[in-house]
Amino acid sequence: MKAVLIDGEHYPDVTRWAIQKLGNVCCAVFLGGTEKIGSLESLESKIGVPLYYSPNYLDAVRKAVLENDVDEVVDLSDEPILTYEDRFRIASLCMLLGVTYRGADFTFMPKPLKKTKKPSISIIGTGKRVGKTAVSGFVARTLKEVARPVIVTMGRGGPEEPELIDGEKIEITPEFLLRVSEEGKHAASDHFEDALTSRVTTIGCRRCGGGMAGFSFFDVVDKGVGLAESLPHDIIILEGSGATFPAYRADAYVLIIGGKQKTEFLRGYFGPFRIALSELVIVTMADEISPEKRREIEKIVGGINPEADLHFTAFRPRPLGDVSGKRLGLVMTSASALPKAVEHLEGLGAEVVVASGNLSNRPKLWADLERFSGIDAVAVELKAAAVDVVTRWALERGIEVIYLDNEPVDIDGKDLRKSVLRLGKRVLERRS
Repeated sequence: MKAVLIDGEHYPDVTRWAIQKLGNVCCAVFLGGTEKIGSLESLESKIGVPLYYSPNYLDAVRKAVLENDVDEVVDLSDEPILTYEDRFRIASLCMLLGVTYRGADFTFMPKPLKKTKKPSISIIGTGKRVGKTAVSGFVARTLKEVARPVIVTMGRGGPEEPELIDGEKIEITPEFLLRVSEEGKHAASDHFEDALTSRVTTIGCRRCGGGMAGFSFFDVVDKGVGLAESLPHDIIILEGSGATFPAYRADAYVLIIGGKQKTEFLRGYFGPFRIALSELVIVTMADEISPEKRREIEKIVGGINPEADLHFTAFRPRPLGDVSGKRLGLVMTSASALPKAVEHLEGLGAEVVVASGNLSNRPKLWADLERFSGIDAVAVELKAAAVDVVTRWALERGIEVIYLDNEPVDIDGKDLRKSVLRLGKRVLERRS
């Protein structure tokens, strides 16, 4: 059944004509405008279908969809009643409700969201390089206090068939990762990083393409989830890739927002869809933005999802080896993160002799490594060229490799660990 969106800029007989041409219309939502309709009270009888209206048009759309057997919302309105921003807000709501939103020259069609057989938490993001993998690792490590998690990742460099890494048992050394790389695999894929930093079982999957709302064009996540469901683990963590996430109706969603992202990507486009889905919202790199922008983000999130548990965090490097007393070469993906990382590592007793923020730019990275001298170890994030370039370079020269995790730390006085534990317990209780 269809619900149609209509306005007062069209004459009622024109609207009725369009409804009849569409067919199978169960109701209409009036969006505004009074130029051509006369009274709102008489409009319902003139168009021939039940009419919904609210000063907040999203409330009216939601009510129309939920009270009827609607699988498609058809937009028969036009500007100036609906702006581009309005239409994206409606599209976000339709995605959340699982119905198609169609207009004269556009269609937004949600993928059917499947249900996992085991309790699940989906870690989704508003874009690339916002720290999803670091947060996923933190969530997994934290949930180990109350359950046995398994992580399913999806990445552009993931394997064609799901690949299981038993991070609970195997020792993931630089030599191991280099062998994996030499076998033609992407040894810095998210499932390797998660297994290394959190010592949990992970399953890596491939995906290609990403839609505007966050669904991939092709992926093998279904196979990965099937493998996860066959394991003796209690809870599945579904980790997104960039702004894309697995097409599953998880028991809870955790949204990662990069603090330095443009706020119009949160309030507009499909930002409201992601925010509305999420019970826990984590703003990363919040130490690199102004207090004014933090307040703006807080206002946007609160306006869309006032029930969301919002945290402002900063990443602190967590070396997965002893750095005390060592002269380090530091390699990261972000040059802007280097000063604070240097300060933190030197607070642990290391001396950072040289640093590079070009981990994701191989030509520049090779040039940087040429000036890495007089060091005892190289500290590097497990991302991008960490294995095939940095690890290989270090091992060939007999230099120790210490991988770095990025741990989210609250800068707003809250306790992210306790929030994650509460969320995990709620999810487990929902399925018990």
